[in-house]
Amino acid sequence: MTRPLAQPALQGAVLGLCPRCGAPGLFKGIASFASACPKCGLDYAAFDVGDAAAPFLIFIVGAVVVVGAIWLELSRSPPWWVHVIIWVPLTLGLTLALLRVAKGILLALEYKNDARLGRSE
Repeated sequence: MTRPLAQPALQGAVLGLCPRCGAPGLFKGIASFASACPKCGLDYAAFDVGDAAAPFLIFIVGAVVVVGAIWLELSRSPPWWVHVIIWVPLTLGLTLALLRVAKGILLALEYKNDARLGRSE
């Protein structure tokens, strides 16, 4: 059984919207979910997003950073500290930004496909 989403999964994840009603308040921190929707009461704790997004982000962010660092080194040959100044903040920023979006998408898809914890079917 699938359920309709209030908005597309990507849009809801980027904006932090509830998958059921579209109200803001999906996240309480950078990448942690609120306990429930403030408008419709959807229990976000019933969904098990876990660390499923992390392996994909490691590959995506890692590829961007490694390719960028190699390109910069081969084209400009900057001192080592330039790499540190560029790639450390970029890695952290991309990881945190994409982690939030990926977790929001996973929660929306779990809601859509009725995949909750503790279901006895």
